[in-house]
Amino acid sequence: MLAQARAPRDTLMRATINIECTPAEARAFFGLPDVQPMQAAMMDRLQERMVSEIDRFSPEALVNQWLATLPQNVERMQDLFANMFLAGTDQDRTGTDQRG
Repeated sequence: MLAQARAPRDTLMRATINIECTPAEARAFFGLPDVQPMQAAMMDRLQERMVSEIDRFSPEALVNQWLATLPQNVERMQDLFANMFLAGTDQDRTGTDQRG
């Protein structure tokens, strides 16, 4: 009779625990480091670098960089663009007809 009164040993018990806390409280509870100051410092440095570099990528700055690297080719570029735009009109840069 005593055997029937005891619960079997392979019975599972489930428990649900709801904990309400902030992320900072959870990190402190688990002993994790607080990385917010380091993250804020890194974001400040990243923002400073982005702001300082943004002027390098303006359209004017890019054109100036391209032209500065090829100063001898500026006239070639002008000729190239003129030839492209005048190619369909059968005219040279002076406006004279080249058909003969």
